[in-house]
Amino acid sequence: MTPDQPEIPVVCEACGTRTSVAFEDVEDAVARHNEQLHDGDPVAEVDPAVLEELTDRLAKDIGLLE
Repeated sequence: MTPDQPEIPVVCEACGTRTSVAFEDVEDAVARHNEQLHDGDPVAEVDPAVLEELTDRLAKDIGLLE
């Protein structure tokens, strides 16, 4: 991981955990956690507030909010 690469917060309410994962590793980390601890059920996820912010910024950047 390079120093300028963002870390994304991942939360699992069922486990009561929160961690930060390198952007490029988020998908694998969430899938691995859910597979190992929740029988593959989609329990752990990117922090919903961060995901909403990213979605809003993307929509603005590509002109969906104009």
